[in-house]
Amino acid sequence: MQEYLKENEIGTNIYYPLCLHLQECFKYLGYKEGDFPVAEEASKHVLAIPMYPELTEDKQEYVVQKIAEFYNN
Repeated sequence: MQEYLKENEIGTNIYYPLCLHLQECFKYLGYKEGDFPVAEEASKHVLAIPMYPELTEDKQEYVVQKIAEFYNN
C-alpha cells in the first residue's frame, strides 16, 4: 500500500518499525521480544498517513479514496 500511495502522491511513513520496548534506548527496562505481542504485530503493519490541521476535507477524501481503491483491487 505504501508504494501505491506514493504513486498517487500521498506521503506515508513508518515511525516505529521496531516497538518502543525493543529499542536500544529502552533496553534498561528489561523487556524482551514477546512481552508485548499485540504491539509487536501492529508494528509490522502500521503505516502513518497524512494528518495535520491544514489537510483539507478534499485531500482527506482523496487519501481515503486511494486506500479504498488499493484494497478493492
